[in-house]
This record gives sequence, structure tokens and C-alpha cells, in this order.
Amino acid sequence: MTTATRAARTRMLHPDPLVRRLSWILLVNTVGTGLFITVSALYFTRIVGLGVGQVGLGLTLAGICGVAASVPAGRAADRWGSRRVLIVLTVVEAAGMASYTLVRSFAVFLVVVCAETAVDRGSAVVRNTLYADVLPKETRVAGRAYLRAVTNVGLGVGAALAAVALQLDTRTAYVVVILTNAASFAIVAAMLLRIPAGGMRDTAAPPVARPRGAVRDLPFFVVTVLNALLGLQFAVLNVGIPLWVARETSAPRAVIAASMILNTVLVVALQVRATRGVLDPGSAARTCRTAGLLLAAACLVIAVSHGLSPVAATLVLMTAVLLQGLGEVLSQAGGWLLSYELADPRATGAYQGVFNAGMSAAMMVGPALITSTAIGHGPAGWAIPTALFAVSGAAMLPAVRWAERRRAAGTISTG
Repeated sequence: MTTATRAARTRMLHPDPLVRRLSWILLVNTVGTGLFITVSALYFTRIVGLGVGQVGLGLTLAGICGVAASVPAGRAADRWGSRRVLIVLTVVEAAGMASYTLVRSFAVFLVVVCAETAVDRGSAVVRNTLYADVLPKETRVAGRAYLRAVTNVGLGVGAALAAVALQLDTRTAYVVVILTNAASFAIVAAMLLRIPAGGMRDTAAPPVARPRGAVRDLPFFVVTVLNALLGLQFAVLNVGIPLWVARETSAPRAVIAASMILNTVLVVALQVRATRGVLDPGSAARTCRTAGLLLAAACLVIAVSHGLSPVAATLVLMTAVLLQGLGEVLSQAGGWLLSYELADPRATGAYQGVFNAGMSAAMMVGPALITSTAIGHGPAGWAIPTALFAVSGAAMLPAVRWAERRRAAGTISTG
């Protein structure tokens, strides 16, 4: 081990200089994002003057735009290079974020939020493709785990800093937050210039395989859907638990904040470790199966909290958050490997586009699904997300075996 590597580990930094460089880029990006998402709802309702229903409708339509943008963004990364496309999208995202300060009506809000969300989701696809381009195959999943831990740290720091703007509660304070986030995108675009243009898509002609093959790859599509179902867990954490605590339990409201903090701590502490046994598609599928069982158990435990005393409900709910956090880090580790290993290497961007579109769709429909089942029907309503998590996790193993057989037989359509 070199002196530099020892020093990096002593400072709790990743030993790979490229991963460290990517982590600094991600930290700048996520601190800005944490600032914005913390104040955005109040900015649009209290400062711009939009109704809650208008904001909800706008975000739903924006989510649809985000799903639609995923595959084209991946195709662009395949054709013109992931780093080049990501720089362009990041600059556009900076301009779009700054445009929020000009919103004065629902119509303008709708245009800006849809465009910004489409670019944001497209950037996520291209960023994942960039990781495939520049990170070695054998360390790619572990590298992504480290970067996800950095993401959670950045979002937490941004949320903490946003407390100042929330306390001031003035247009000027919110505008400063928005422009700071816009500036963070501009800084990220400049930092990306220092990332090596790795991968064939950055240095060679367009791949032989036509990107449309990613959509026609039925086994990969099934794996994508199953991963998206596991992705409903984020709606459980961000929507289900807060509403459940407020409406169906005697637990103090502070449990809502505590659940978010515990989840963040678990991801930062365990995400890298969760990747250690994920070495191939088979082990990734088994990891997803375990994750599905943990997420299903979390839903059952949440249902049990109904009708308990405040102390008992708090303990039960925090146990559920612990189970959800364990399921989250495992499902992410398994999903990352599957998204890369089951993809046609000649069209990584297109495959990442399909995979990310599935997750974006889950993020879009998740809140409505959780509120209409678990929140709408009391303890019995949690049976539906419980079944979805257990079944999707269990189905991942045969789906992955199918995808591997198709890959080995060379029967994936690329035209």
C-alpha cells in the first residue's frame, strides 16, 4: 500500500484518485440539490403563490417528462460520449435552475419544472453511463456505493444549510438558495472537464449495436421492472412513514425526522459494505431477493405500530426504518451490478436509460400507490406493498437467469 493510499484512507477518502475526484463533483452537486429540495415547496407556494394542487400536478407532469427523457439521454451518451453529453446537460440544468427565480405563474412553472426535471433525469442516466466508462468493471459497483454514501452526506449538508433560508422565509433568501444551486451545476460542469474521457463512446465511432435494442431486450426489461418495484421503498420512507406517523400512530412527530436521519446514517455507514458480496449477476439477484424480504418485513412492522403506546410505536417504527435501510443498501448494490452486467456493452447508455426510466417511473407512481393502499386502508393496506416487495425480490433470480441465458445465446435484439 502506498503512502498516498494510506493517507487517503486515514482521511476517510476513497483510495482511488478517480473516485475521489468524482466524489468531490458529486458532493458539490448534492449540497446544492439538498439546499433546493428543502426549500422548493415553500418557495413555490409561499413566495410564487402557487396552490398545493398546482405544485403537485406540475411535479407529476415533470415526472412523466423525466421518464421520457431517460432513454434519449442514454442514446446520446452512446453516440457522443458520456462526459461530453453530461457537461452539456449540466450547463443546461444550471440555466434551468436559475429560471425558477423568474417563475410568477403556473404556466411558467409548468414549463420550467418539466424541462428541468427532464434534463435532471437525463443527467442521471448519463452520469451512470460515465461511471461505466471510467471505472474499472471490478470496482465499479463498490465505487458507486461510495459515491452514493457521498450523495447522502451532500444532501444532508444542503438540507442543514437550507434551514437558514427557511428561518428567514423571504423571497431573497429563497432566491439565494436557488442561485446557489444553479452555481453548483456550473461548477460541476467545469469539474467534469478534469475527468478522463474514458470508454469507447468518448473516443471512437458510434457503437455497432443500435440503442433501440435496449428497449427490445425483454429479459432486461423484466429485470428493470422488478428493480422499479423494489424502488417503491423510497415512497414508503419519504411519504408512507411520515403520513402514517401523523395519522395512524401515537408516536411523536419527531419520529419523522428521526427516521430520515437514521436512514441517512445507515446508507452512509453500510452502502459500501453491502456491495462486498455482489460479484456477478447471480449474487446480485440473490441480494435483491434478500432486500425484497427485508422491505416486506419493514412494511409489516410499520403496520404493527398502529394502536400502540407512543413509546412502543416509536420503537416499532424505528425498527421498520432499520429494516428498510438494510433493504435499501442491498437493493441498490444488486441493482447497480445488474444494470451494467446485463447490458449490451456496445450500448451501455441506452441500457442505463431504460433502467433509470424504470426507477423514475417508480418514483413518480410510488407516492400515489402508498397513499392509496397503506395510508388509505390502515394496517391491512400495508399488505399490498409487502407483497410487491416480497414477490419482486423473489422473481429477480429467475429473471436474471433468463437474461443470462439470452446473453449467452446471443439472442438479444440490437436492431
